[in-house]
Amino acid sequence: MTEENIFIFVPNIIGYARILLALVAFYFMPTNYIVATTCYVVSALLDAFDGHAARYFNQSTKFGGMLDQLTDRCGTLGLITVLAHLYPKYMFWFILSMCIDISCHWIYLHTTVLQGKSSHKFIDMSENPIMSIYYTNKTVLFFMCAGNEAFYASLYLLYFTEGPIVVGLSLFRIILYLSAPICIVKTLISLLHCIVASKNLAIIDNNERKNISKKAN
Repeated sequence: MTEENIFIFVPNIIGYARILLALVAFYFMPTNYIVATTCYVVSALLDAFDGHAARYFNQSTKFGGMLDQLTDRCGTLGLITVLAHLYPKYMFWFILSMCIDISCHWIYLHTTVLQGKSSHKFIDMSENPIMSIYYTNKTVLFFMCAGNEAFYASLYLLYFTEGPIVVGLSLFRIILYLSAPICIVKTLISLLHCIVASKNLAIIDNNERKNISKKAN
């Protein structure tokens, strides 16, 4: 059987397009909010299509999953970095947000890989009814991710323009107010991931130390 070229699978090509759009968005963010916002939003929306393409063409791969995760994280981090410069008064909070985002995702994913190499019992957040909905309901997950992105995107747009006026308030400000609680909740969920991953990592450490002790004795 001929070896498949994973790198040219349809969902991965969509992933490359997302990266290019994000780079264009980053380049224009300080100077042209229309081009930047258009490219950023399209890149974010394509995130929904690569998953469908992977299932439709039966091209789900670990590389594609990692590419998707990294594009999501780098896209958000790029936007928050720009916000930290546009709103220097709140730079600490933007830096804190970036640190929470990248560290919590990294330790959770890395610990998940390590868990696959051990049969020890781990803490499973999906057993919690609230977290179970978060993990299994794609609508809820999309709503949380979209709300988080909407918060930062609306902050970016408000630096340049108030946008259309709706019932006495600018559309972008309405989006900001509505998405702020979602952003906070998603941040808390990320911190919960970090706590649980840390506990699972400690379980792995204890398990390995016990095995080393048994071999030594």
